[in-house]
Amino acid sequence: MLAVDLQASGTHSLRLQAKVVRGDNGDVACDHYNRYEEDIKIMKDLGMQSYRFSIAWPRIMPNGTGEVSQEGIDFYNRLIDALLEAGIQPTATLYHWDLPQVLQDKGGWGNRDIVQQFADYATVCAEAFGDRVANWITINEPWCVTWLGNFWGVHAPGLKDLDTAIAVAHHTALAHAEATRAIRAVRPESRSGITLNMTNYRVSDESNTELLQLRDYWDSNINRWWMDAQLHGTYPQNLVDFYGDKLAKVLLPGDMERLKIDSEFLGVNYYSDSFLNTPTPEQVEKNEGTFVFPINSDGTSPGPHTDMGWPITPDGLGDLLIRIHKDWPEIIDIAITENGVAYDDEPDENGVVNDQRRVDYLIAHLHSVERAIAAGAPVKSYYYWSLMDNFEWAEGYAKRFGIVHINFETLQRTPKLSAQVYSKVIQSNGASLSALVHN
Repeated sequence: MLAVDLQASGTHSLRLQAKVVRGDNGDVACDHYNRYEEDIKIMKDLGMQSYRFSIAWPRIMPNGTGEVSQEGIDFYNRLIDALLEAGIQPTATLYHWDLPQVLQDKGGWGNRDIVQQFADYATVCAEAFGDRVANWITINEPWCVTWLGNFWGVHAPGLKDLDTAIAVAHHTALAHAEATRAIRAVRPESRSGITLNMTNYRVSDESNTELLQLRDYWDSNINRWWMDAQLHGTYPQNLVDFYGDKLAKVLLPGDMERLKIDSEFLGVNYYSDSFLNTPTPEQVEKNEGTFVFPINSDGTSPGPHTDMGWPITPDGLGDLLIRIHKDWPEIIDIAITENGVAYDDEPDENGVVNDQRRVDYLIAHLHSVERAIAAGAPVKSYYYWSLMDNFEWAEGYAKRFGIVHINFETLQRTPKLSAQVYSKVIQSNGASLSALVHN
């Protein structure tokens, strides 16, 4: 769960609000910064064994480099110490999309300098917190940083530039490896990994050769790029060929060797499968100029859909985990770092949040994980997204993912029905999940 603390002002604030639903901002969000003790009590009551949180780079190094903010260090020290006192293991993510503005002004992730800057930031965090934080995630969803932020302009920094996106794809892969080395230089005993948002591409017509080629492109783009980089020091050949000079110009001698890094675990974020269907002429016209690859498709997915408009495909999670085990057997520890659903369920007259649809989603996906484990997938941990309703980036407060309801006016916390079910899942860790989910 991530608490966002954006303190933008002036033109930056106006630009941010223009990109966010209803003009919402993250100045307060769920106010985890001030209410972390209350939130940790909720975690402890639920029986949570680990808490995945994100460290905000601007809080630690407001200028991105150089001077370290003691106020920021002190907050995370308080949070980490309180978690440990409650018997909850802290799992820290170094980068969950909040970049110091001064670095973005210099080109952000498109600027080669950021690789070393990120490694320096990782060193600061490892020195400050590595005596108590054993598990580190370097970058959360670099695909979103790359393509949603720098090609489609959906997320910050709101750019729409293919050359920049390709540079970002390379720099995030390289930054993961360099940050991992930086952490180990300070804490050799640490465990680290990267979190990738991954999916299965379902093709409606297996006889359509263009759709099959498009599936290969997209699979390389979202599933294989960062995976192959860290495991093999390579990028998918079809993308190397397609990006051509745009990629070649950002590669420096020795980069491919530096990409390769042995991680202790892989973080996987999964929400739904993706669908590629034969497009109508109208769909082709609509897609013009919006696709990375020169092949069109209709991405319509089968219902029912969540509040995000995403399909509900629990079998896909198990299929993906089995695929990872089969295609990348080097990975011996998979952490499901995000899996969840947005539904706008509010407290009833008795203050009860009966979010049965979220319960159904949770149970179905955990059952799919169980199937994957039975097939040999080395899944060691599962984090539901998210603990609390929060500021969901471009969606603002319009989408609620939490198992704890937040009243964004009073900041009152109310555990939902899904929190009770999740607590039972945790408590039954040594028992058969099948017995639990069918009761």
